[in-house]
Amino acid sequence: MKELVNRNDPYKMNWIEGNVEWGTVKKPVGIEVTLTSEYTDDAVMERYCFTNVSEKDIFTSLRDISIYTPFNDDYKDSATCIQKRCHTHIFCGEEITYIMALRMGGEGPHLGLTVTEGSIGGYSVERSLDKSSNDRGDFILHPSPVALSPGESFTVSWTLFWHEGKKDFYEKIKQYHKRYIAVNAENYTVFSQEEIRLTICPVFEFTKDDVDIKVNGKNVVPEISKTQIRVLKKADSIGEKHFDIQIAGVKTHCDILVLPALRDLIKRRCEFIVDKQQYHNPNSCLDGAYLIYDNEEKHIFYSKEHDRNGGRERIGMGILLARYLRREKNERFEKSLKKYIAYVERELFDKETGVVYNDCQRNNSWNRLYNYPWMSVFYLELHHLYGEREHLVSAYRALKSFYEQGGTHFYAIEVPVYEMISCLVRENMTDEKKIMQQYFSEHCSVILKNELHYPAHEVNYEQSIVGPAAEILMQMYQVTGEEKYLVGAKEQLNVLEMFNGLQPDYHLYEVAIRHWDGYWFGKNRMFGDTFPHYWSSLTANAYNDFFKITGEKSYLKKAEASYRGSLSLFMADGSASCACVYPVSVNGVSAGYYDPYANDQDWALYFMLRFRDI
Repeated sequence: MKELVNRNDPYKMNWIEGNVEWGTVKKPVGIEVTLTSEYTDDAVMERYCFTNVSEKDIFTSLRDISIYTPFNDDYKDSATCIQKRCHTHIFCGEEITYIMALRMGGEGPHLGLTVTEGSIGGYSVERSLDKSSNDRGDFILHPSPVALSPGESFTVSWTLFWHEGKKDFYEKIKQYHKRYIAVNAENYTVFSQEEIRLTICPVFEFTKDDVDIKVNGKNVVPEISKTQIRVLKKADSIGEKHFDIQIAGVKTHCDILVLPALRDLIKRRCEFIVDKQQYHNPNSCLDGAYLIYDNEEKHIFYSKEHDRNGGRERIGMGILLARYLRREKNERFEKSLKKYIAYVERELFDKETGVVYNDCQRNNSWNRLYNYPWMSVFYLELHHLYGEREHLVSAYRALKSFYEQGGTHFYAIEVPVYEMISCLVRENMTDEKKIMQQYFSEHCSVILKNELHYPAHEVNYEQSIVGPAAEILMQMYQVTGEEKYLVGAKEQLNVLEMFNGLQPDYHLYEVAIRHWDGYWFGKNRMFGDTFPHYWSSLTANAYNDFFKITGEKSYLKKAEASYRGSLSLFMADGSASCACVYPVSVNGVSAGYYDPYANDQDWALYFMLRFRDI
């Protein structure tokens, strides 16, 4: 199959375009496959029958059989993406496997896939590396391992169908998959001593004897009613909880992560930063810097390469410590933070001009605009921590410098619109407030004028372009109360939501699609889906602001789920990972790992701390 276009789609988008044709199968020698297809106006049914035609038994491993399903998920430019590309949300849950593809602009019709026969154990990706961060790649579904005696067969069947969005997708699955099981958790990332609450709803009739649920191999006694099964379990041990679910012979799973209590997790992370990620050498320009830590080789690390240097995103470590110290006094942490402040002011920031440098030695070989709002956030946190006006002045000058260099046309991450205006008003800095509000107004005017025509940044089109557009507009609405900003923000929020899926897995639930960060920031330098990546929390910020403005509690719930979804990057001992490269493999290389580098991920913990304000 080379093309799949909805006849009512005004854009005539081909949903299955890739480098390898849809339905291409790779398999071991001795196995033959036959494909049969059936088409209706509303759906496509495909059946792949695999038969052992050899004279010996064949046992397969997960990656031995590959079925190519290249949903049209790449990033040419925003205009193309909004109308003719899709976000591909994949859940490989054995016999409950599905794909929810959503047009990036949010306008229906959208495409879905549900496996109706057979079992899928995981997915891989093949990418065009010459497209760098702008191609998510072709998706490959791997049938679960099987053992076939000579002449024996197994089948994978699925139905492709049209839907109108997330809610409609999950309703439509029930129509096409008569043995579907809906699995939902109250939270997929939970903290120690919270309750794990799991609800399982088969669409078919079942009895108590049909129910078999295990967590990490141990039997669970659920509550069973006529239509649903509930699992209630105290989160009394740290780590992943893999729930194997079998109802009347239908198998699937759900993955939940238990972390230490949030206060404990944050404290341990701060301890790790202070003890292992701050460099101490009075003969070095890096003295006092917070740097990468290699969890594999157990040492601190620096490189002049941009994403491994002594500045940029790594300022998130300083921001986290400053925020933590606002609620918890700790002399050792504060001593470390003050040494970091000295490093920043010596090497990374000119307090008089507001220029933010890309690396130590005031190196601005790349004058990167992203760095400026982050420096402003850092000094705003210091202003709150110490109450000193000079820190607010520094925050103001960093952001003013950002705008003087063309920031009004740049969709920067974490521009502190509301916080900056609030602090300037509180400190009676009237002239500065007037200047900054004018810059914010000009910035918003650009975003409103552009609508969904996003300028390319370091990636042509991504969640962390749309997220800032929504956030800047919402914060300006909080400042001014002008309705045009909220109307514009709603349009951005609708597009932003398309990046997030709802699969029953702590890596995936309300976690935004990102697929390049493991290469740029990780030790293993691997492209591929990063579930999670900490910038996913930008979507949580937008959800939370929308809740604060409108009072719509559904967005508060979505915000918390999204914040929690990034926290598996933090380990119980305080170590961390910059990205989880999620697929089974990428371009034939094994993946499914957390990268060894603790690098720039601490923004996620900062956002969660700011959200909870503990």
